[in-house]
Amino acid sequence: MYTLYEMALSGNCYKCRLALQQLGIPYERVAVDVSGGEQYRAPFRQMNLNSKVPVLKISETEALPESNAILFFLAERSRLMPQASLARAQVMQWLFFEQYSHEPYIATVRFWKKFTANPDAYRADIARCMPKGEKALAVMNEHLGQHIFFVDNQYSIADIALYAYTHVAEEGGYQLSRYPAVQAWLRRVEQTPGFVPITA
Repeated sequence: MYTLYEMALSGNCYKCRLALQQLGIPYERVAVDVSGGEQYRAPFRQMNLNSKVPVLKISETEALPESNAILFFLAERSRLMPQASLARAQVMQWLFFEQYSHEPYIATVRFWKKFTANPDAYRADIARCMPKGEKALAVMNEHLGQHIFFVDNQYSIADIALYAYTHVAEEGGYQLSRYPAVQAWLRRVEQTPGFVPITA
């Protein structure tokens, strides 16, 4: 059985839980005390030298960090990964987009506003990041105006990766009402078989 080392309200950790649930893969959850620095201690660093959650413990000797790498591993030969070469590459395209153009702005602003004791200390950083987050949402909205899901109009890990932080973007101050195609897509994701919310 796999073991997921995580922080429950992290979108990156939620991606992995959602994929595991929707694929019906049994797993155990282990909460990592990130605020207490557990991720920097030797037992955790043996699994991930980068000292970040999530980590998927695959066996006694193998562990896989990085949320999108975990998604890719779990989705191989499943309904969450297309088989055609171009479609698979397009899934990767959106995974890279999520980590480079989306998550650094959507997730980070949410973190500063929701999980830090003094969000005002990050006012300049928030002002710098918000336009880039809006740009990512606009790109998504334009694409989803023409597509049901991100790749081949079929639900995949590309949707899981982008759903995780998009659906809580308003906790960072983003107004999703400005992006109706994104809102409609969020509702479609929530209707997929085996869906669970981030708080589950």
